[in-house]
Amino acid sequence: MIAYIKGLVAEIMEDRIVLETGNIGYNVFMPMAAVEKTLRTGDEVKIHTYLNVREDAMQLFGFLTRDDLNTFKLLLGVNGIGPKAALGVLSGLSADELRFAVLADDVKTISRAPGIGKKTAQKLILELKDKFSLEDAFEQKTAHMHGEEAGELSGLSDIRKEAVEALTALGYSGSDALKAVKKVEITQDMNVETLLKAALKNMF
Repeated sequence: MIAYIKGLVAEIMEDRIVLETGNIGYNVFMPMAAVEKTLRTGDEVKIHTYLNVREDAMQLFGFLTRDDLNTFKLLLGVNGIGPKAALGVLSGLSADELRFAVLADDVKTISRAPGIGKKTAQKLILELKDKFSLEDAFEQKTAHMHGEEAGELSGLSDIRKEAVEALTALGYSGSDALKAVKKVEITQDMNVETLLKAALKNMF
C-alpha cells in the first residue's frame, strides 16, 4: 500500500522514528542499529515501508534500503517469525551478514539477534537457505560497499570464490571466510585445494 515515505526525521525513539511529511507524523518501527548510525533529528530521508495490518492495529515498519525491506519480507515468511522478531534480526545483523550467516549455517551469529534463540535460528536457516545463493550474497555485498573495498570483492577470481564457498560449507561465517581468503597471495600454480589450506591457516 505504501512503498516509501520521504520526509523529515522529527523524533528518534527507542524502537521507532517519527517521520514528518505533509504535516503528518508517522510512527515508523525500524532496526535501530541502522538508525543510530545514519539518522539524526532534522534529516530528510526516504524510508522504504511495510504496512502490517492486525485486527487491533496498523503498524509501519521502515528500512533505509529496499534490500533491507526485501530481507524483512523473507524473514516474515519463516514460520513463527512475526514483524517484531524479523525487525529484531535486522537490528542485530545487516542483510549482508544475515545472508552469509544463513549460507554458512551460522546458528551462533543469528541467535545473537534480539529475541532469536538457537531453535529459531536453526529454523530460519532451514527455511531461508534456498532463498539465498553465495553469488547473490557477493553481489549484494559489493553493491553496499564503496570504493576500493567494493572493487576488491567484485574482482575476486573464481578460485577465491570457490574457496570462500568451501569455507562457508565447512561452517565458517561468510565474512570470516572472505577475510581469510583475501589474505592469501594467489600464485600461478595455486588451485582451490592449496588456496583453501592456506586460507584455513588464517582462520586461527
